[in-house]
Amino acid sequence: MALLRSRLSKFITADQLRSKSQGSHVQVAGVGHLPAAADTASGVIFVTLEDETGCVNVVVWSALAERQRRELLGSRLLGVHGSIERDGEVVHVIAGAFRTIAS
Repeated sequence: MALLRSRLSKFITADQLRSKSQGSHVQVAGVGHLPAAADTASGVIFVTLEDETGCVNVVVWSALAERQRRELLGSRLLGVHGSIERDGEVVHVIAGAFRTIAS
């Protein structure tokens, strides 16, 4: 990721994400790690994005996962547009859209 960072200037890093406030709109990018199991009963999928500074917790509603299945499953490097949700020290990005950066 560090080698690609110049191409990813509009995407913030996992470290930078920690300083953003509740409800902030952000763009993050990284290697996506999807769970092997299906989504939860409430229709949520949890994805972890990893960049050169750490990991980002991404919450994906099943409707978005269905609409953008190709990007979610087929991207080696995934961009996520979303908003910050904080629970104490834990920071999540609630996904609004995906973008394939590298497939």
